[in-house]
Amino acid sequence: MFGVNVTDYDRKVWEEELCDFLPDNIVDAHVHIYKVEMQKENPDERKGCVNWPHMVAPDLTIEDMKESFSQMFPGKNVKQVIMGMPTCRLNEVNEFVLGEAKKENLPALFCTNWDNTKDEIRAAMKMGFVGIKPYQNNVAPWLPAKEVRIFDMLPHEHMEVMDELGGIVMLHIPRSLRLRDPVNLAQMMEIEEKYPNAKVIIAHIGRAYVPSDIGDAFEVLKNTKNMLFDFTANTLTLAMTKCIETVGPKRIMFGSDMPITKMRMYRVCEPDKYVNVVPRGAYGDVSGDPNMRETDDFSEMTTFMYEELRAFKRCAEELGLSKKDVYDIMCGNAAELFNIKF
Repeated sequence: MFGVNVTDYDRKVWEEELCDFLPDNIVDAHVHIYKVEMQKENPDERKGCVNWPHMVAPDLTIEDMKESFSQMFPGKNVKQVIMGMPTCRLNEVNEFVLGEAKKENLPALFCTNWDNTKDEIRAAMKMGFVGIKPYQNNVAPWLPAKEVRIFDMLPHEHMEVMDELGGIVMLHIPRSLRLRDPVNLAQMMEIEEKYPNAKVIIAHIGRAYVPSDIGDAFEVLKNTKNMLFDFTANTLTLAMTKCIETVGPKRIMFGSDMPITKMRMYRVCEPDKYVNVVPRGAYGDVSGDPNMRETDDFSEMTTFMYEELRAFKRCAEELGLSKKDVYDIMCGNAAELFNIKF
């Protein structure tokens, strides 16, 4: 779908809940652009990844991105940090992203494979990428998906280059326990201690999408000084409030995960998982996906993007964030990190 099919209910949510709350300038620190033909066809090459994003977001061109943001953020000036979809063939998608980034003067991240050499990472940075985007499916083929650790997808050699160059790392942590996983937390703290010059963003607040994903993670993470977070594709207000209470409003930023957040949905939390409730028939046969559920009542259902922003607004109200805090989180922090000018 090109752009977004904006509904009357979307307009109501924007005008009554979001427009005045959000600053005029916004940076989205987490946008994927790619073409459908770049996607790996074999599901085995997407190990460790959930399937539903491929149902709802087959592609996003730069033209589609611009139109979609114009429709979802009317009257606002939004700039994006772009990267490929890591489930694509990396050589193709990285070349595509870099070309579009240079044309649009946008910062871009290089999707890595586990066996990229130091020289390949340095070459990518020299070509114009500002950092890297490792992912849990781009690891050694013999590793079982459930056993992937951070350093399997983000080797020390890659972190050494990022530390040397002061580069940015957009890190989607692996493993079924998500943010509360003790191995994840230990390796996140190792990164914090060994590579203080790298700018590491823990994407999705560590994939803490339901309260049980959090555990005692922030008791550990309160000892960090450099680590950054984004709340990309996260609708859990509790995760946002815990994160800001722990690291403050200067180390967290907005990201959307576009085009996934074009999806029309709302999210419910069950004891051990999240469920995206979607209009019946909108995304094909979702009956076999444990994270998807259909409903016939969707007259007051908006986009994933707006649900995420609603969750952040609840967080801001709960914590009593100032307008400056909201500006920093929605724009200033990422603008400074990625050297974006308005």
